[in-house]
Amino acid sequence: MATPAPAPRSYRVAIVAGEASGDQLGAALMRALRERLPGVQFAGIAGPRMRAEGCTAWEPAESLSVMGLVEVIPHLPRLLRLRRELVARVCEQRPDVYIGVDFKEFNLSVARKLKAAGVRTVQYVSPQVWAWREGRVRTIGQACDLMLCLLPFEPAFYDRHAVNARFVGHPLADEIPMAVDRAAARAALGLSGDAPVVALLPGSRAGEVGRLGATFIAAARLLRERHPGARFVAPMATPAAAALFRAAGAEAAGIVLLEGQARLALQAADAALVASGTASLEALLCRCPMVVAYRLGWLTAFLLRRLRLVKLRHFAMPNLLAGEGLVPEFFQEAATPEALAAALAMQLEPGAAREHQLGRFAAIHASLRQGGSARAAEAIAGLIGA
Repeated sequence: MATPAPAPRSYRVAIVAGEASGDQLGAALMRALRERLPGVQFAGIAGPRMRAEGCTAWEPAESLSVMGLVEVIPHLPRLLRLRRELVARVCEQRPDVYIGVDFKEFNLSVARKLKAAGVRTVQYVSPQVWAWREGRVRTIGQACDLMLCLLPFEPAFYDRHAVNARFVGHPLADEIPMAVDRAAARAALGLSGDAPVVALLPGSRAGEVGRLGATFIAAARLLRERHPGARFVAPMATPAAAALFRAAGAEAAGIVLLEGQARLALQAADAALVASGTASLEALLCRCPMVVAYRLGWLTAFLLRRLRLVKLRHFAMPNLLAGEGLVPEFFQEAATPEALAAALAMQLEPGAAREHQLGRFAAIHASLRQGGSARAAEAIAGLIGA
């Protein structure tokens, strides 16, 4: 009598994301891992997309959404308690791997403790150590068995420091088609006619919307003086962000707030005003010319400048990927309504400059389109011997 085949092993994955973009990446990675590891179980700190994919949430991702050097201080006791509880729980359950999705400072500090305790660790999305605080790379090797990079120039940096890193491409580049149907996107949002459409994305975190919301609204008012028929849509990442933007006067300024639908808004828009971060990359992939703004709390910005921690000429993701000032970017006090409105007006102008920008967007999109989630899942499966 033949011996029955052993049942396939069920792998267990601890996974942590701390913001909307990480939740999106984490959900796509979970789907790709499930294709390779049927029956895999996920648990950790998860947003709504990851929870919908079947991740058992020990804590919602929203509880980690804090940014800035100084701004995090009031939240430190709570974050430290969460970290202690998370480390203890993972050490007790001994999953096959711990995956930190973005949210680097928190995830790398957790991974360092877990790797020391014998748990395999992966960081999905590299911190920008090549941009500032390069000395951190020494501790990354102590924290991570594997670094999964979304940007093509990152593994070479890690190779110089003997950190195991792999470029997997960016999953957003796979999800968003190379050809954008702007007319279909406008129809889906009920935007008829030929008037210019501008998307406003002031950020997904409350702090970002608090620092940029009123400025974005004022810039929209000024732009409407130049383009009286212009229409403005603002996809809001969370109800809390929508409430802050509404309180800043968005609807009174004639801005239509959308519940999510950022990608559709960017595909429909002729130009966008976005907070620096994943939204700027998504705008590039949607072939939407943009203006990028970034504001930190004043003390954080002061420290960054005073200590000369930042080494890059540009901070906007399209400019980093292009290696040139492809899109206008405004940092801190330079992000005034007048400057943003003037730059947006230029982005709406047809001509050679706009065509060059869109051509570069397409080339960058192609370079990032690598089957990111599948390649990341393959690398993780290899790490755990699956």
